[in-house]
Amino acid sequence: MNEKVKFEQSSGNVFRDIGFSESEAERELLKADLAFEIYSILEGRKLTQAKAGEILGINQSDVSRLKNGDFSRFSVERLFGFLNRLNRNIEIRITHSEDRGGHQRVVAV
Repeated sequence: MNEKVKFEQSSGNVFRDIGFSESEAERELLKADLAFEIYSILEGRKLTQAKAGEILGINQSDVSRLKNGDFSRFSVERLFGFLNRLNRNIEIRITHSEDRGGHQRVVAV
C-alpha cells in the first residue's frame, strides 16, 4: 500500500484554514485557547461536570459543550468570567506587532 498523501501547510490558525474570515478565526482561536485553559483547570481538580457547572454558574450541558469544543454559546468575556471563578487572574498585554494585522493569543503561567 503505497498511496501518496496530500497535505496543505497550515496557516497556524485552524479556523482560518477551514474558511473563517481573518477576524473570526482570531476570535475563535482565542476562545479555543481560553476554553482549553478552563478545561485543564477542571480536569486538574477532577471535578464532575455538575460540580464544574456549579462553580462556573452554568448547567452541566454547557460544561459538556465547553469540554467538547462547542464555543458558540460563550463570548470571550464570558470565558474570562469562568477563569475568574476558577481563581485565575487575567492580564491583557498589548504589544507592537511586526506584521500588519497583529494577533491575539493566550499565554498561561
